Amino acid sequence: MRNAMTVDAGDGIEIAVTRMDVGPDAVHASATLLSEAERQRASRFVFDRDRNRFIVARARLRRLLASRLGLRPEAVELAYGPRGKPALSPGFADLDLRFNMSHSEDIAVYAFSYGREIGVDVEAVRELRDADDIAVRFFSRRENEAYRALDSRDKPQGFFNCWTRKEAFIKAIGDGLSHPLDRFDVSLAPGEPARILRVESTPGDECGWALHSFSPRPGFIAAIVFQKCADELAARVTPERTTVRSLP
Repeated sequence: MRNAMTVDAGDGIEIAVTRMDVGPDAVHASATLLSEAERQRASRFVFDRDRNRFIVARARLRRLLASRLGLRPEAVELAYGPRGKPALSPGFADLDLRFNMSHSEDIAVYAFSYGREIGVDVEAVRELRDADDIAVRFFSRRENEAYRALDSRDKPQGFFNCWTRKEAFIKAIGDGLSHPLDRFDVSLAPGEPARILRVESTPGDECGWALHSFSPRPGFIAAIVFQKCADELAARVTPERTTVRSLP
């Protein structure tokens, strides 16, 4: 698929980025790879653009998984956790391949890891009229203080830095929005390193999770959160260690 790339983020973490706005032929070819449940879900979208993006995003996930499993895309079987987190079906348990995906507008981001739970989120950075109210409702007290201290021109970036990092974390642990968002803190100021600062009463460096933030395309921000290995004192994934290559 055009406009696609993979990013080796180090520590065995791989990120794939792709565009979802493609022509009718590509959408039709993608639809043939979906399961019956996915096709039914696609049929419930009201707008063609949203339906087509869903189809392309799910088909791309199957292609990416298939290339790692040595299978045809249509042979990939998925299962879902209690909160809806996707995973490979139990038949693939021996491979221990974990993954997560997110999309915003026409960008889809996928994250893969062997043996580590992982979560990813991507958002288009934009001004929201109710951003301050959302921050009060969903950010922790520490995050709200950092957000309110930002210059007004930095607030959209700070807001979505925080939102993507928190979303990636709750997706990694598999709880989704049922997890209380004020029970952990992340950094959010533009230019500040992406970090988990606290989880409950545990300092971020000791919480067992690593955070990486990056821009998959100008105007977008994404974050991934993944488990640290048992023998790691700290996992550091930085832009300097990131390399890009063509997708298989």
